[in-house]
Amino acid sequence: MAYTVNEIAKSLAANATGDVSIVLSGPAQPEMAAADSLALAMDPKYLGNLAKGNARVAILPEGTDWQALGLDAAIFAPHPRYVLSGVNQLFEIAPHAPEGIHPTAVIDESAAIGAGTSIGAFVIIGAGAEIGKNARILSHVSIAENAIIGDECLLFSGVRIGARVHIGHRFIAQPNAVVGGDGFSFVNPDPGAVEAARAGQQPEDGCIQKHGLARTNSLGSVTIGDDVELGASSTIDRGTIVDTRIGNGTKIDNLVQIGHNVQVGAHCLLCAQVGIGGSAVISDRVVLAGQVGVADNVTIGTNVVAAGKAGISSNVPPNRFIMGNPAIKAEANIESYKAYRRLPKLVAKVDVLQKQVSKLLGKD
Repeated sequence: MAYTVNEIAKSLAANATGDVSIVLSGPAQPEMAAADSLALAMDPKYLGNLAKGNARVAILPEGTDWQALGLDAAIFAPHPRYVLSGVNQLFEIAPHAPEGIHPTAVIDESAAIGAGTSIGAFVIIGAGAEIGKNARILSHVSIAENAIIGDECLLFSGVRIGARVHIGHRFIAQPNAVVGGDGFSFVNPDPGAVEAARAGQQPEDGCIQKHGLARTNSLGSVTIGDDVELGASSTIDRGTIVDTRIGNGTKIDNLVQIGHNVQVGAHCLLCAQVGIGGSAVISDRVVLAGQVGVADNVTIGTNVVAAGKAGISSNVPPNRFIMGNPAIKAEANIESYKAYRRLPKLVAKVDVLQKQVSKLLGKD
């Protein structure tokens, strides 16, 4: 697809100036831009790179002298990251989803498939499943019995949707994501080392596992709201009795593990390699950066932001920025880290003082 400068500016609700009739074929980095590219120079630090490319049009910070940069037109970005989102949506390269149902797909006769749905090669859809309108289901996807998926979903290759899972509209799942796998719940028939650790005690010699671990089957499933996205190879386990739940608008990155019974609120961001233990509660608009770990049964309040690799082992009140392991307020963590870096000097000073005191004592 190609668009004029004027069409692009209108779609972004941004201001344009210069020759707005120029037709552009797609976005590009300033130094790699061709004459028909839209150079992305929203940050001032990229302005110098425009001279290295051949762009005639660029997205620029507000107030930039676009003519001095040798451009024929410009679009001004009041909110650069948001503008980039709009540009990439406009020039989206949609995944190939052929019309209709591929002859190799296996669909139970009791399944309900909405109008306008595309189903790719080797897809399996179980008994009683319901798929909404205009769904795009790519190759090798499996949807188990009695699963329900709303309108306009996009399931990439290898996605697995378990039995009785209920998903809202406009759901996107990247390759090999799994929704509705069994929860990881096992119990010792006799009290042992795990029970001692839960009680805050060190295991004793008598804490011997005499029997194998007993499985607790997951009788619940997973309920997901509207406009949720799930990254590649991420997993959402079904609940033990009640459903695991994901709220509207939540976005989940690659390689995220969400345990059984977890309740995730609306419009959360869970970044790569986040792990959430069973029965944890994540309130609305929570951001968990990469590799954050959340212990089981922990509650995290609304608007909490956890920095990368934070270890959250206790409840977190709303409206906090936390860091570290164990996670604490960011400013307290920074002070602790500064003190930690000073420890070698402090130890050296103590060593010198100790020697001085020893000499004084020796004189006495």
